[in-house]
Amino acid sequence: MSTQRTLSIIKPDAFEKNAVGSILKMITDSGLKVVACKTTRMTVKQAEGFYAVHKERPFFGELTAFMSSGPIVVSVLEGEDAVTKYRELMGPTNSNEAPEGTIRQAFGTNIEKNAVHGSDSADNAKIEVDFFFSANELRGLLG
Repeated sequence: MSTQRTLSIIKPDAFEKNAVGSILKMITDSGLKVVACKTTRMTVKQAEGFYAVHKERPFFGELTAFMSSGPIVVSVLEGEDAVTKYRELMGPTNSNEAPEGTIRQAFGTNIEKNAVHGSDSADNAKIEVDFFFSANELRGLLG
């Protein structure tokens, strides 16, 4: 295993539930380090760009509308095997199937309102981090 970085998004549903602090605590308690973090709000166009890989899927419009419906918290997480570790901490996409101790079990509602997003690979983590954070914002933070 090696030190990796991954992207975390705390979605509008979790932000609305005031769960941001609790989710960040679960992340840091898992051993992952938050090395960059900010609150933002995506436009529909930005959400369409971020989720372009899903453009042909039937849920694309609902997903992009939801992700642009309110504030989000985006973070760069760092740690040993961070991509896999964070995906395990999130739990499955459908919150109704998420096991005890996962973020989605604790704060998600269903398959759409599932509290968080995380990169699915190291390659996508780089793309996703670069989508939200400029080189200047990350300068000196990431080795």
